[in-house]
Amino acid sequence: MDTLCSLSGLDPLWDWNQTWYTHNPELSNCFQNTVLVWAPCIYLWVLSPFYCLHLYCHGRGRLPLSSLCSAKLVLAVCLIHWERVRGCRSSVFLFFFWLLGVVCSLIPLHTKVQLAVDQGLSPDIVRYLAFFSYFALQLAQLFLSCFADRAPSGKAVLKGYRSPLQAEDLWNLREEDTSEKIISDLEEEWTAERTKLQQQENHLSTSIALGSRLPDQAQFLRKIQKEQSSGFCLLRTLARSFGPYFLTGTLCLIVHDVFMFSVPQVLSLLLGFMRDEDAPLWKGYFFASLMFFLSCLQSVFNHQYTYTCFTVGMRVKTAVMGLVYRKSLVMNSAARRTCTVGEIVNLVSADTQKLMDFVVYFNAVWLAPIEVTLCLFFLWQHLGPSALAGIATVIFIFPLNGFIARKRSKLQEIQMKYMDGRVKLMNEILNGIKILKFYAWEKAFLEQVLGYREKELKTLKKSQILYSVSIASFNSSSFLIAFAMFGVYVLIDDKNVLDAQKIFVSMALINILKTPLSQLPFAMSTTMQALVSLRRLGKFLCQDELKPENVTRESYKSDVDGVVFENGTFSWSKDGPPCLKRISVKVPCGSLVAVVGHVGSGKSSLLSAMLGETEKRSGNVSVKGSIAYVPQQAWIQNASLQDNILFGREKKESWYQRVLEACALLPDLDNLPAGDATEIGEKGLNLSGGQKQRVSLARAVYRKADVYLLDDPLSAVDAHVGQHIFNKVIGPKGILRDKTRVLVTHGMSFLPQADLILVLVDGEISERGSYQELLNRNGDFADFIHTFASSERKECFSEASKRGSKRLSVRLSVTEYMPFSRDLSQEQLIGGDTNSITIEPLPDSDEDHIPEDLGKLTKVDKARIGRVKLEMYIEYFRTIGLPLIVSIVFLYAFQQAASLSYNYWLSLWADQPIINGTQLNTDLKLGVYGALGFAQGIAIFGTTVAISLGCIIASRHLHLDLLNNVLHSPMSFFESTPSGNLLNRFAKEIDAIDNMIPDGLKMMLSYFFKLMEVCIIVLMATPFAAIIILPMAFLYGFIQSFYVATSCQLRRLESVSRSPIYTHLNETVQGASVIRAFNEQSRFIMGANHKVDHNQTAYFPRFIATRWLGVNLEFLGNGIVLAASILSVMAKGTLSPGMVGLAVSHSLQVTGFLSWIVRSWTDVENNIVSVERVKEYADTPKEAAWSIEGSSLPPSWPQKGTIEFQDYGLQYRKGLELALKGISVHIKEREKIGIVGRTGAGKSSLALGIFRILEAAKGQIYIDGINIAEIGLHDLRSRITIIPQDPVLFSGSLRMNLDPFDAYTDEEVWNALELAHLKNFVSELPDKLNHECSEGGENLSLGQRQLVCLARALLRKTKILVLDEATAALDLETDTLIQSTIRSQFEDCAVLTIAHRLNTIMDYTKVLVMDKGHIVEMDSPSNLIAKRGQFYYMCREAGLL
Repeated sequence: MDTLCSLSGLDPLWDWNQTWYTHNPELSNCFQNTVLVWAPCIYLWVLSPFYCLHLYCHGRGRLPLSSLCSAKLVLAVCLIHWERVRGCRSSVFLFFFWLLGVVCSLIPLHTKVQLAVDQGLSPDIVRYLAFFSYFALQLAQLFLSCFADRAPSGKAVLKGYRSPLQAEDLWNLREEDTSEKIISDLEEEWTAERTKLQQQENHLSTSIALGSRLPDQAQFLRKIQKEQSSGFCLLRTLARSFGPYFLTGTLCLIVHDVFMFSVPQVLSLLLGFMRDEDAPLWKGYFFASLMFFLSCLQSVFNHQYTYTCFTVGMRVKTAVMGLVYRKSLVMNSAARRTCTVGEIVNLVSADTQKLMDFVVYFNAVWLAPIEVTLCLFFLWQHLGPSALAGIATVIFIFPLNGFIARKRSKLQEIQMKYMDGRVKLMNEILNGIKILKFYAWEKAFLEQVLGYREKELKTLKKSQILYSVSIASFNSSSFLIAFAMFGVYVLIDDKNVLDAQKIFVSMALINILKTPLSQLPFAMSTTMQALVSLRRLGKFLCQDELKPENVTRESYKSDVDGVVFENGTFSWSKDGPPCLKRISVKVPCGSLVAVVGHVGSGKSSLLSAMLGETEKRSGNVSVKGSIAYVPQQAWIQNASLQDNILFGREKKESWYQRVLEACALLPDLDNLPAGDATEIGEKGLNLSGGQKQRVSLARAVYRKADVYLLDDPLSAVDAHVGQHIFNKVIGPKGILRDKTRVLVTHGMSFLPQADLILVLVDGEISERGSYQELLNRNGDFADFIHTFASSERKECFSEASKRGSKRLSVRLSVTEYMPFSRDLSQEQLIGGDTNSITIEPLPDSDEDHIPEDLGKLTKVDKARIGRVKLEMYIEYFRTIGLPLIVSIVFLYAFQQAASLSYNYWLSLWADQPIINGTQLNTDLKLGVYGALGFAQGIAIFGTTVAISLGCIIASRHLHLDLLNNVLHSPMSFFESTPSGNLLNRFAKEIDAIDNMIPDGLKMMLSYFFKLMEVCIIVLMATPFAAIIILPMAFLYGFIQSFYVATSCQLRRLESVSRSPIYTHLNETVQGASVIRAFNEQSRFIMGANHKVDHNQTAYFPRFIATRWLGVNLEFLGNGIVLAASILSVMAKGTLSPGMVGLAVSHSLQVTGFLSWIVRSWTDVENNIVSVERVKEYADTPKEAAWSIEGSSLPPSWPQKGTIEFQDYGLQYRKGLELALKGISVHIKEREKIGIVGRTGAGKSSLALGIFRILEAAKGQIYIDGINIAEIGLHDLRSRITIIPQDPVLFSGSLRMNLDPFDAYTDEEVWNALELAHLKNFVSELPDKLNHECSEGGENLSLGQRQLVCLARALLRKTKILVLDEATAALDLETDTLIQSTIRSQFEDCAVLTIAHRLNTIMDYTKVLVMDKGHIVEMDSPSNLIAKRGQFYYMCREAGLL
């Protein structure tokens, strides 16, 4: 190159005397005319093909042509145009080109300006003008390239600052971040991994089967190993999918580290310059500028790395949520019983968050040790073998923190277990809240939740104390390392002198060392937590799935059998006992098959076998054509009535209307506020049992399937409605007459019209044939029919006959008995009366008008707007307590004062004169330094423990308040609030309050006080720095407020969009069998994808905003480094090297401090939103007090059981018509009252009034002469009993379900079970009364659950029993036994039966007939029939006359 330069007549390419060893440095003309000209061009031409290829592969849609884009186009037409076409708003490639061009032109510019000053412009004016124009254009392009082109969706940060952001202001996710794209790629990989794992498991099982049985310990170890394997399989799958992109971020991190280690070397040169009195001043400015430039590059690469990590974390979260959701749709029943909804919600909330944290901090696990090694290497260069003392200190700190991380990992696993239990219990409480309120069981369940909570907090406290030890050791690590190294350095040799260069370059390196050391425990902790979460997720995702071979699906052919069983044996789990044995049956296409049998005989299991829901042990089952399924308990979505019926199909008006008419839904639509557009609450909360079942049936009918599986759909509807539905839908003349129908039923009125009847006994078909064939055989079925008909006639008519009513003395043959409908209503007590249903959200208490949007029921989880109010912080800190807060502030101030003192002491030490090659009093200096450092360490431990304990106190209070507020809310609150919203509060928000707020507070206060220390040190060294620090403080405040306003609102939007994910998941898990039967999995998966994407749409801008903040603040911090360095250079003659070293080495930390303060402050503010959301329910309407202090209520009240209604009126909410109007009735002791009336008459509203589920709008109810409005709700509800029609059980022991307060002896419990006909069943269970009921009691049949509810009532044995006729799930024989039990055991009680089946109340004292909220008739059954009023006509419709 020198030869080339000499040929051109120029000086050599490089000359050190010209560039470095001079007071006026210049680059050679050859260098200026070659390297500086060629470098930008080589960059452009070498990299532009790769950049164009990148644009081609990653297009984001065309951008509009803006004025900014036009200005850039003038100078760089082709590339800018191509970028605009491909949707690239800001060109990094061109930015670096213009930056390189400007930097390379600065030296020639300086040279030409110098020449122009020395010689004037005249010799070569054209060349000067050309160069200045060229430089001006380059500078203009660089300036323009600093700004991104306008996005089609606008600027979120600017918009968020001016006004609170709304969901519609956010931009759409990029295609590569959407659920569909991520999961479609990942699912194949995971399926292959899972198959591989199963093959290994099967191989192991086979080899073990050949040998002897494994001991219990070995089986347990094998189970643990399987869970770990599944976790590692999941990790491997995620790594394959997201690893390559993650590695690009890792490359940025490595480049960042190179610049990070360059800065202390430049600081060493700067301090060398300060010591060298002859050094030219330009070198000081050069070192200061170089330090600034390297710091800026360090910031850029750091934030690019963090952006990559968060993007990968977001994609991992999307992937795992998608896999969990898809898994919940294919789990078999055995696996489903081991995973409650609460646990699944925890997997997609807490565990996915742990994986996101793992992605962000994983690199620290392997890179931190390398960074530590490099630091120690550079320290060795400065301090020699004394650096080994630092290594010894690090070796001491590492194992200590490794041990703490392991202990915390175990504690976290225990804490997650308690949290799972708490969330699972809360989910059950929310699902069964109605039962809790009826039985006044809130306190018992509140104590259970608090029991879990206390254990959770106790574990958290232990974990936080350990964490405080870890934080104290790491925050003191820089001091401990410095103390060890400096101590050894000065003690081993008197000639070893600590000057400014040695001390402050070492301190800068130790401060770098601090980052990996502080990250390492967190990285190890998050890695341990992530491994726990991976194991949990892997275990869930490897659960057994439904096997496609359980049932053979074939295309529909009208000339073959629709359903065929060939010697089939089925069970609910792989290892469980068979639920169906030796089933062989053929169902011809177009036939109606009725399945009958006792409770638990396997009727529902038979339908499940046809759906492929059970495990096929042997034989075959095949189904021809599409399936529609109506489950025994209707599954209703939280959607409009129309959406529930259409269920994803296109609406065909004529067919839709025909279906509504056939399913008897048209009268209901007239009563619903918005007709079929009315929103139905979760689990059909605002529909009666009958309406829910009819909607479920309408969904199936609308489907036009080939095979219909109907699991007792007519049990929940009134007699005349049941007859109508059978005739119009199921029967020989119904709209399904040409379809294959399998009907499970307890009603006998429909059996004669069935083509085939299957009688099930203990899972086997005992008899089969047509109705007449079975009667003629005189087998079990015929005996049962005769016996039941005879006893039923005697029971129903004996009482009436005694009263001389000739009309009832009719003789019924068995066939005449058939119109006798055995249908019972499951009309729900809550909102059971459709003419008075409240289907809109509750207004604020001061509103009396009716909202226009009548059809809306559930309240959407809305985001609040604006910054978090100061009251929230005051509320939070008030729960911590003033004494603790004062202690925390004092300890922080003390620890920072100690830090400032020992750092200043070091600068004094560095400036001490050297006498005879040594420094004086080194022992004293080392002793003072050590004492101040250890005092700081103790203060750090004290502050972290104090904050942890204070935050645990606050967390306990907030959870208790939330729990109390929710449990004290009225039923209307639960109707209008989706359970997902509430679960979100108890899971995610409480988790944020437990863990995120304490960590954020610790970080924010720690960095704030450190920043104060740095500012004091810089001002002590260079007071003129105040001129720069003050404006920067204002700029910092502006950036902070600009960011926090947007970030906080984005956090709220993200929280709000998270609740629907949990609600949708909850709904899907409960209705999985229906979704599978209708083959609607893909539609529900798309719905879940949309909800996850909507959530990520708010999350993505939030972490982008954090990157924006980080880059801005770090450049601001780098400005302070530049200011401190430049001012130090300017004051070279007056400042000591020790003071300069102290100021500059501390200012290097400002960038980190500024970022972390805003980040932690934002984290605190974002997570204080959780406090805001938890406190939301403090202002919602509440029920009356549970108990009233000083109440004079007698302990034995009510002794007689008399009930008196005085002009009683009830409404579902203000502004609506009264549901009960002017009810005045007196019920005497021991009277048996039947309450009848058509749907919507107000029957259930009476029960709601007695239990004060709804408060009186006017009038009073007196029980034994006491006004029930004047006593506590629990005092009332615990003294009267109801048997509701929806049997709800909770997970826990059977005994707990019967007696949660442990108020009764085992003997009394067994006696109640015997009377409820459950004693034999329970005594055969291995654990007897301690038999563990699964969530919702799913491991008991519906009939058995109903009997448990009866046993509850028998155990309480109060003087008033309300019976919302609840034997729909029972066979006829058990039903008869139950009715007789109620009559005998509650003989001395007042019994109110809400009856839909009139034969059960024909022997009652009185019948109360209701219509439109009024009592229209009330007398004995015989007298009412004689009057020929409404009751008479109802009896005729039911076939009793």
